[in-house]
Amino acid sequence: MIIGSHVHFSKEQILGSVKEAVSYGANAFMLYTGAPQNTMRNEINLNYLEEAKKIMLENNISIDNVICHAPYIINLANKEKIDSWNFSISFLKREIKRCETLGIKYIVLHPGSSVKLTKEEGINNIIEALNFVIEDNSKCMILLETMAGKGSECGSSLEEIKQIIDGVNSSNIGVCLDTCHLNDAGYNINNFNEILDEFDRLIGIDKIKCVHINDSKNVLGAHKDRHENLGFGTIGFETLLNVINNDKLKDVPKILETPYVSKNDGDKELAYPPYKFEIEMIKSGVFNNNLIEDIREFYK
Repeated sequence: MIIGSHVHFSKEQILGSVKEAVSYGANAFMLYTGAPQNTMRNEINLNYLEEAKKIMLENNISIDNVICHAPYIINLANKEKIDSWNFSISFLKREIKRCETLGIKYIVLHPGSSVKLTKEEGINNIIEALNFVIEDNSKCMILLETMAGKGSECGSSLEEIKQIIDGVNSSNIGVCLDTCHLNDAGYNINNFNEILDEFDRLIGIDKIKCVHINDSKNVLGAHKDRHENLGFGTIGFETLLNVINNDKLKDVPKILETPYVSKNDGDKELAYPPYKFEIEMIKSGVFNNNLIEDIREFYK
């Protein structure tokens, strides 16, 4: 089982990320190389990188199972302001170079939102941008994330993902499935094998390089994108466990992006990561109905 979660990339950069992942009992993890909401980036510290590699080796964490996530501020779908669109392209290129320095092979990208443009225009803009960005000899592959379809998001259907991939003049592109997004886009995760069969028919199952494991606060097809802790949403623990244990994706990293747990109900000032407990729950295969209380007690 290749299972991990989102982790921080802060003072010790990837070294801190690895330490956090190990503390959760993970053998995979996902990071941003800086704040996802802005362009501030510190130079990669190669000393931290070397120390991180040692800890990864000691804890059987392969660099193949380390995923980067591109910042939210990148929007390749909207070309109304050409300077902003060009900036998204150049910033994404820089993020890819940072991944290559770190040895990370995959960077997850939200395809983008068309805003006032039509969906078709947005998809064409994404294709054009990716053809500027993607290089065949790059050691880091862009993974298009399946989206919930909130607002003017592109990539909320497998057909839209296929359209983008078909328009890119390179095979160096893949896909990251997100269970909450699939649910909110209208795909019933109870029928996950059927979803994979459809994906294989349209795109090819070998293109799936990462799966984000999230429950959803929303009903099927709500197009809202609100993640929930494992087993506490509308998808359910057993259904998500079946996704994690699906033999067709056994070599694909599964990454938790579930919400932090507030200290008290409604308290957003202080919140705790659920990942240690959710990973334990996944490994045991038994749902813990007291998950939230156990997390609060642990961090008290």
